[in-house]
Amino acid sequence: MSKKFILILLDGLGDRSYQRLGNMTPLQAAHTPFMDRFARMGINGLFHASLQGQALPSENAHFAIFGYDQKDFPGRGALEALGSGIELNSSDVAVLAHFVNVREEEGCLRLMHDKVKAQPPGAKAAFKEVDRFESGNVCIELIPTKGLFGIVLLKGGVSPYITDSNPILDGRLLMKIKPWADFCDHRPSIDAARALNEYLSWAHIKLDSAEFNKIQSAKGYPTLNGLVTQRAGRLKNIVPFSQKFGLRGASVSAGAVYSGLCKYLGLDVISAPELDDPGDEIIWRIEAAENLLDKYNFLHIHSKVPDEAGHKKDPFLKKKVIERLDQGLEKSLAGLLKKQDLIVALTSDHSTPCKGDMVHCGEPVPLAILGNGVRIDQVTRFDEISASQGALGFVRGCEFMPMVLNYLDMGKLTGLMDTPYDQPYWPGNTEPFRLF
Repeated sequence: MSKKFILILLDGLGDRSYQRLGNMTPLQAAHTPFMDRFARMGINGLFHASLQGQALPSENAHFAIFGYDQKDFPGRGALEALGSGIELNSSDVAVLAHFVNVREEEGCLRLMHDKVKAQPPGAKAAFKEVDRFESGNVCIELIPTKGLFGIVLLKGGVSPYITDSNPILDGRLLMKIKPWADFCDHRPSIDAARALNEYLSWAHIKLDSAEFNKIQSAKGYPTLNGLVTQRAGRLKNIVPFSQKFGLRGASVSAGAVYSGLCKYLGLDVISAPELDDPGDEIIWRIEAAENLLDKYNFLHIHSKVPDEAGHKKDPFLKKKVIERLDQGLEKSLAGLLKKQDLIVALTSDHSTPCKGDMVHCGEPVPLAILGNGVRIDQVTRFDEISASQGALGFVRGCEFMPMVLNYLDMGKLTGLMDTPYDQPYWPGNTEPFRLF
């Protein structure tokens, strides 16, 4: 039976150390007997999907983990649009957007509340109020995706090379949208920035006087009187995952960005429910993956809960979440690890800090791999410090898929050319020699 590879990715698992946890990270402080046993059974190291110290969003980190160069990254706006079922053509630009509460100051807008609770019929009414806009040759449509979040779709001679308007933190001024420096004389970028600035200004005026916001205000809630935008993107042509690595891949995950990323790369998506208990959630996803092993030889299992805990800026909450994940992993993975044809990796995409203003931070995360034939080192715990003593050393994103192929006995000996394309796996899709 051919080998299979399972990647279990606990999003935002890494962190910084905190005095409140005895100068340990939440992962270090957590009681994780199963993850520690996992580390003892295999080989360990530190992992960063790009450059150490660089703070990566999940989508860029996953893009690198799946073996793709950032020059082919289409932008998160395009991925979320794709994952939300929004049809995009090759010239459309998709931008993330959500409703916020702002205050006008001398012609500028200050972000007062980035997270606003919409009272009925707030969300639906807000989208309807500002769903379409035109500026010159640019047509803009606002499409809802989830709650107060949506996609701004730009059509008509535009480009994605524009800056964000979202300042991220409450109390800061919204930023003017501009073309990127290298595209300052690029007409599609100039038009996209101009049209989006006009749209956001128009949207604020419309929303500020909208009837539904009187209900918001009367009930004591901040009004939904502004939109912020970020991470513009446009789809590109890329080599599908199966063709690039000779693997049939699938992802068991939840969320529009992961669905969109997998669709973009050509991995199948098995949509997973988001459950209240982290342990139950990871059990569901691992059991779903186990049922797919006959169909796929590369499976990605994703959990977002450590990242979400980190964003709440509570290291004790993150510690608790990690402990529940460990219990879920023990219940669902212990038997699976006995399969002789299975290689399993446990890691994260990035670190998410429980303190400070950074959304994500640039510290590396632990990586452990185990399976038949995989070297076993002396590491006894699964955390950011113990992993640094492992035999894997420091692994970067561009190295991950070559490692996968190597562990699956599919890595091609450098220099062999069994096809006209120098693919990294062996054997390739070859044509048999025929006698003349």
